[in-house]
Amino acid sequence: MPLIVMCGYPCSGKTRRAEELKVYFEQNCDRKVHIVGDGALHAEKNSVYADSQKEKNARASLKAEVERKVNKDHIVILDSLNYIKGYRYELFCLIKHAQTPHCLVYCLTSDEVSSTWNASRDAAEQYNQDIFDALVLRFEAPDSRNRWDSPLFTVLKDDTLPYEAISDALFKRKAPPPNQSTQSQPLSSTNFLYELDKITQDVLMAIFNAQKTSVPGDLISVPGATEKIEITRSVNMAELRKLRRQFISYTKMHPTENTGHISNMFVQYLNKSLH
Repeated sequence: MPLIVMCGYPCSGKTRRAEELKVYFEQNCDRKVHIVGDGALHAEKNSVYADSQKEKNARASLKAEVERKVNKDHIVILDSLNYIKGYRYELFCLIKHAQTPHCLVYCLTSDEVSSTWNASRDAAEQYNQDIFDALVLRFEAPDSRNRWDSPLFTVLKDDTLPYEAISDALFKRKAPPPNQSTQSQPLSSTNFLYELDKITQDVLMAIFNAQKTSVPGDLISVPGATEKIEITRSVNMAELRKLRRQFISYTKMHPTENTGHISNMFVQYLNKSLH
């Protein structure tokens, strides 16, 4: 069943809107509604958002929880900032793989209004001002022209949610078709695993060797890929190996039909992960 992705500044009303949607769908359709939110992480949010690695881990945990709960019977609402365009794209890939529709609900407020709402919270629930300002500064607003941000419902603070339009987007629209990067294939071929290991290792060595003669900002060509890698900083082999392991783990679960696509997929993964 569908995924509803909430999006907005800190303290922009996302949780209130998520609860309103939950009540509406529970009253108007015979579906169980799950809200997956930051509260489920049992972590102090100022601590999480002050540390990029903790934040990355938190996003991964939320995505994993969404993946566990998305099925043919339930509606899942992801109640978090979801302020990074690349992360919203990952969620889009997830729903393509699950072959279920999704939509984005953008709680649009000014930073002044959100800051006021933040200050009115209990001290234990507030964002530190430095953290709040940094999150607002880094916020990447959704754009309905992007397929991962569409359909997009923008809601102002005094608006009533467009319940029927959201319901139509979820239940009267076909799921996006899976593609080669999201559709699972049976891992019966040992050749696929061999090619995955060999190709990713070749890409790593190409990057490592190219860095000896390149400078940050150069585009690096790698074997078998039409796309190039943009390295904006020096990357050591330990970091590259870690990213390779993560990519291999994901690709084993979601194999591509054509091993010729592995190089480009790995390049795309590295370009997103290294920025």
